[in-house]
Amino acid sequence: MTVRVGFLGAGLIATFHSKMLRHSGADATWAGVFDPDAERRDAFARASGARACASEEEVLDTCDAVYVCTWTSEHPRLVAAAVERGLPVFCEKPLGVDLASAAAMTSAVQVSGITNQVGLILRSSPAFTLVRELIGEPASGRVMAAVFRDDQFIPVQGHYGSTWRGDVARAGSGTLLEHSIHDLDLLEWLLGPVTSVGARSREFHAIAGIEDVVATCVGFASGAVGTLTSIWHDVLGRGSLRRLEIFCERAHVVVEGDDWFGPVRWTPAATDAETLEWSGDALVAEVGRRGVALSNPDGRFVTAAAAHEPTWPDFAVALRAHVVADAVYRSAAAEGAPVAVPPGVPEPRG
Repeated sequence: MTVRVGFLGAGLIATFHSKMLRHSGADATWAGVFDPDAERRDAFARASGARACASEEEVLDTCDAVYVCTWTSEHPRLVAAAVERGLPVFCEKPLGVDLASAAAMTSAVQVSGITNQVGLILRSSPAFTLVRELIGEPASGRVMAAVFRDDQFIPVQGHYGSTWRGDVARAGSGTLLEHSIHDLDLLEWLLGPVTSVGARSREFHAIAGIEDVVATCVGFASGAVGTLTSIWHDVLGRGSLRRLEIFCERAHVVVEGDDWFGPVRWTPAATDAETLEWSGDALVAEVGRRGVALSNPDGRFVTAAAAHEPTWPDFAVALRAHVVADAVYRSAAAEGAPVAVPPGVPEPRG
């Protein structure tokens, strides 16, 4: 069945998902698009072939599945509208401005039974998928420590142009919630459940409630420890960059540069062992050689929506990231006091 896909929000992230969906080859057509910014709506319509709609209701009434790509405070209302119509919904991360709103949204979609997915796309990254495989090899030994740095220029400027991210009422918080919730989710996907955090945050840009630096110490149920440093700076030439370094008992793994295609470097324990490096097509080929199937997250959503089946990562996965983020914020408010993270539902390794 060809799925008519609608878009609520027509900014940078909606454009990204539209392009990813087209690249996936999924059986979809572009239905309507609405954005309060008519110029942005019309530009999206011209580029994608979607119909420029005069209202959110017009989009929702003429599509089979919908993307919610608005500022964060609008997510609960628009997801509720999709639930009311029984529409499969893809919601950008974070789900809401706080844990309470994220929990309510998750409960609503679960009760409704609709297909639901969240934009935690790094779980689909070939680079991080390969990292997961490498640290999971018995020869690597147990994971001991992870050092994670995530930085980008503050997205109220430059090509992001997300001025709403400087408004705490619409964004909820700053770099941790709006950007590094990806990283919190990724750390649990790679290393297992987080059990405790200790964090400090600062507001160098003096935007009330919008932190631009967060440094977090993380404890894992496995006994591993980690650090996550998230930064919104003003170095416009840097773009958005991540570097994750993982030390196992008998291996060292680093991914940096491109979130999707690496490079990934792996150094095993033997003194004469060669450091191996994969990037680009070679990285994708190595993941395939290991028997791991990669999938386009947007194609996955539309395919699941057509079949009215579950897909991943869903709202329950995103809610868990909110639980961890909430603990980080509570620790930061207490200037680094340790905060226990309640256990979540264990996820399968595969």
